[in-house]
Amino acid sequence: MPLTMTKNFYYFILALVVASCATKNPHKTTEKAYDQQLKTLEQQITSKEVQPIPPVAPLSIDSLYAQQLHIVKDSISKIGSTPLVNGINTQWIGTVNFNLRKPSFVIIHHTAQDSLEQTINTFTKVRTQVSAHYVISENGKVVQMLNDYLRAWHAGNATWGKNTDLNSSSIGIELDNNGFEPFSEAQINSLVALLTKLKKDYNIPTQNFIGHADIAPGRKQDPSALFPWKTLAEKGFGIWQDEILEEAPFDFKIEPALRIIGYNTKNLSAAIMSFKLHYIQTDTSPTLDRKTIDTIYSIYKKQVQ
Repeated sequence: MPLTMTKNFYYFILALVVASCATKNPHKTTEKAYDQQLKTLEQQITSKEVQPIPPVAPLSIDSLYAQQLHIVKDSISKIGSTPLVNGINTQWIGTVNFNLRKPSFVIIHHTAQDSLEQTINTFTKVRTQVSAHYVISENGKVVQMLNDYLRAWHAGNATWGKNTDLNSSSIGIELDNNGFEPFSEAQINSLVALLTKLKKDYNIPTQNFIGHADIAPGRKQDPSALFPWKTLAEKGFGIWQDEILEEAPFDFKIEPALRIIGYNTKNLSAAIMSFKLHYIQTDTSPTLDRKTIDTIYSIYKKQVQ
């Protein structure tokens, strides 16, 4: 073969090699690490520990829990190009630095039903469109119904500060209580034990343990005025006013203070009632007496510390 042809052939082969290298994925190593970590996280959000439940009357349950888990797994596993409205397609390059998003709030409810079995029945019917991560019975039994990392449907149309999607950032806990009876000691002991675990696991701020009524003024009144918020605050779950209230300044503004604490003040009377349900309890009217104003001032100061 002539020298010129040999050189040309050499350059041709070199060009093919260069072109081949150019088409290889330079992120192959990190993509592999991404896939491995994703599998670990998928196992984490789809695993569930079996908790024995005392024998109850047979329930008709049409739960789609398993199917829903497959939908979640499929959605977090999707990779590839996504078309945008401007005609550009996204490019997928998996990072190796990620983990699961963690809940930052705990919302406490009462079930407004008459038994643990009734609540489980409600939360396992598709038509009800409602759920919670945990249900605690009157005798202290704790039933987990959803992995902590998954989104339960417990908050509904609710806001706290600038957070307008509490379902996506919170864990919902339902207490088996009809709203008219005191909460049992066994139930509150189990609640405190569960809150201790959740606060440690997810580093949830003390002030982010709140009630359904706090995030939905005028729409919800749970947990009831019989709920021991002061006891929880003493254990580090929520904040409480000073024992000796400092008198609020003459120019102290109620509406912005409640808004800074977290309350939706579009209906100021409803916000005041929700605040009093949590912090006054003996009076849940919209009346702004001296005690209410000074209590708002005390909580406001703690919230902005």
